[in-house]
Amino acid sequence: MSDPERQRLSSPLWRRWGPYLAERAWGTVREDYSANGDAWQSFPHDHARWRTYRWNEDGLGGFCDDRQRLCMAVALWNHRDPILKERLFGLSNPEGNHGEDVKELYFYTDATPSASYATMRYLYPIEPFPYEALVEGNRRRSRTEPELEIEDTGVFDHGYFDVELTYAKASPDQLVLRVEVTNRGEVAAPLTVVPTIWFRNTWSWGYERGPRGETPERPSLRAESDVITAEFDGEHFSWHTPDATEVVFTENETNPAGFGQPAPGYFKDAFHRYLTDGDADAVNPGLTGTKAGAVHRLLVEAGATVALETLLAPSDAVAPADWTAVVAQRRADANAFYAAFGPIDRERASVRRQAYAGLVWTKQLYYFDVGQWLDGDPAGPPPPPDRGRIRNADWRHIRNFDVLSMPDAWEYPWYATWDLAFHCVPFADLDADFAKANLELVTGDRYLHPNGQLPAYEWDFGNVNPPVMAWAARKVYEADRLRRGEGDRRWLGNLFYLLSLNYTWWQNRKDVDGNNIFQGGFLGLDNISIFDRSALPLGGHIDQSDGTAWMAFYTLGLLKMALLLAEGDSRYETLAMRFLRHFDQIAAAMNLDEHCLWDPESGFFFDVLHLPDGSFHQLRVKSMVGLLPLVAVEIVDEESTGALRAFSRLVAEYEAGAGRTMAARTRVRQGRRLLSVLDETQLQTVLKVLLDPEEFLSPFGIRSMARSHSAPYIFAADGLTYTVAYEPGESSSGLFGGNSNWRGPIWLPLNYLIIEALREYHAFYGDTFTVEFPTGSGAYLTLGAVADHLAHRLTSLFAMNNGVRPVYGGSTFFDSRSDPLLMFHEYFDAETGRGLGASHQTGWTALIAKLL
Repeated sequence: MSDPERQRLSSPLWRRWGPYLAERAWGTVREDYSANGDAWQSFPHDHARWRTYRWNEDGLGGFCDDRQRLCMAVALWNHRDPILKERLFGLSNPEGNHGEDVKELYFYTDATPSASYATMRYLYPIEPFPYEALVEGNRRRSRTEPELEIEDTGVFDHGYFDVELTYAKASPDQLVLRVEVTNRGEVAAPLTVVPTIWFRNTWSWGYERGPRGETPERPSLRAESDVITAEFDGEHFSWHTPDATEVVFTENETNPAGFGQPAPGYFKDAFHRYLTDGDADAVNPGLTGTKAGAVHRLLVEAGATVALETLLAPSDAVAPADWTAVVAQRRADANAFYAAFGPIDRERASVRRQAYAGLVWTKQLYYFDVGQWLDGDPAGPPPPPDRGRIRNADWRHIRNFDVLSMPDAWEYPWYATWDLAFHCVPFADLDADFAKANLELVTGDRYLHPNGQLPAYEWDFGNVNPPVMAWAARKVYEADRLRRGEGDRRWLGNLFYLLSLNYTWWQNRKDVDGNNIFQGGFLGLDNISIFDRSALPLGGHIDQSDGTAWMAFYTLGLLKMALLLAEGDSRYETLAMRFLRHFDQIAAAMNLDEHCLWDPESGFFFDVLHLPDGSFHQLRVKSMVGLLPLVAVEIVDEESTGALRAFSRLVAEYEAGAGRTMAARTRVRQGRRLLSVLDETQLQTVLKVLLDPEEFLSPFGIRSMARSHSAPYIFAADGLTYTVAYEPGESSSGLFGGNSNWRGPIWLPLNYLIIEALREYHAFYGDTFTVEFPTGSGAYLTLGAVADHLAHRLTSLFAMNNGVRPVYGGSTFFDSRSDPLLMFHEYFDAETGRGLGASHQTGWTALIAKLL
């Protein structure tokens, strides 16, 4: 059966337009030009209405081209709000009782990877939007109380508009936007819908050339006959809005009145002032500018649906006659594309499709030149003198201008390298070329530090993320090879080279004592420890169980990459031998009594704190830190390495006793060799803790901290006392802003790695190795069966069971709907399954699609 969407993916032209617009540009580091680095206060939500962004744009359900020159989104007004709804509202980190959080209901419901078809749903209250109630309600709540969400305010009890946005491409540059509004209330209600197009402001900063060498000339929009024309970079587009009540124009320029300096002109907030305040002078009567809106004034009857459509297309193109037919055809293409993923039941298919849709919708153009940002723009005031000491002064080489996968387009509208690695694994099923390009970009010279460090994220590029890139690269390579019949060896070899530079950085910078025991700081696990592991209050350093396990995992990933490359190029054999030796050394170090990471008594791995006075302390917290050694496991097939004679001789020497641990720990079975940090006895003891419901086994997966720490763990030193306790849901800790919690909840990415590891162990041991599942039950299962059970527990987060979906947290609002509208949260309450943290972190939570 033909698959038009797969054919589109072979052409870069079909990728030009997509949902590359952020859901939030305010409150980001890029827009922060303050003296103290307080991004949230430097550019708050209240400024976003009237103040022009320097690096980015945002909008409600937005699309743009891959250089974000021309943007399109939808604005709404229910005739009761004080603010025109042009972007999603949320609380900043200081405002939320658990950190920043978007306070809106929106859902990414469908998308093809080329964005030839994409839909999202936004629920807009008929009553005034509860801005003040959300701010004040969360301000009154303590960290021990849950967040106040918009559905908790009761505003939807009085009805709401169900707004569905559909984008469909008639051709690579012809884009239909269909807006369908359904009144879910009991009486007719007015709604003004304003599809909007505008240019990102590239002309106000004083540069002669843009990020790709182009001249940032001021573009223009103007009304001509019954269309709006857009001219930019030598291109001419026409925007057809036949159903509009009127069209309005303004400039994408900052309104100086926001700074208390009123001046004549047309500014970014013109449509807000024109519609909500009735200020007729706010818009340009000359019908020209750099921002245009097609105003549709609707009265929607109770239960009725009203639709409107617009078309953006090159001015010299023949527009399709039937726009609705374009939408229908692209929907059919999307169905055909996802049908090729194989048959599963309707319920799971809906979860999988929405998970993949979220991946596509959270792509963004990420633009950030750190050198320009540090120095300030020629047309702007000089930056504060202390700017270079606030953050990222050592990352001047960062020049990012690429479409990347983001963790969450509102909460985290910037890339994080370990998040992105996880994103690329499910992305490889959708669009392997995009996954490959993302991994190649973030390891390239405009991202990778000259010293070999990968950037973490824009709040602090110099922080350290777990090294999961080699694992992701191999997964993407294998998915690509499976689909195409052959792997992209050039791409894999390039990634291997770049990751080898990063691996050397880890060895040189994160092994303080040179003994193959590694550090790394918080390593993405935020508040999992008793204190911030990146800034120890007592001084000294921590030998990290997770940092060392990650390095063992990284080493095995590079070993497997080298073996894959050695199949066609013998030069990689020497590198495979190097990584085999390194893995042997790291595995040995993790198990040496003198390093105290492994505790035989409890059958678990722990961090070890080394203080300046020479003393050291095992931090006996049962957490994901001690489970991660499980994931450092790989099978090496003798059949595939038999032709690598030097590598095979080294393995034989190690098994004869030359290696520090290889002879004691390597197992060979039917021509397959298992490399792992844990020997068979350790595996049994760690799994006993992992699969204990009173420890890590939750009804919904593996907890990030053992439930037995409901009784807090207490550590005292230097006259100070520190505690940590199991928290299944939102964090009561203020570490890292308090919006992230690794002290108990379920996190998809590490659960996924554990499931993969169990399947790897099972592939080696087979049915002869069984464990009690759950611990204490008296029932024994193979590791493959255990992995399946854990996968089922994770997928049950989203599945309807007795009329409820655990992810909704018991919300009657969601359960009363017949259609499944899903959010893919950052993490999940370990006892109830309720989604927590960032509500659309579909990137790594999209791994659920791989488990279905």
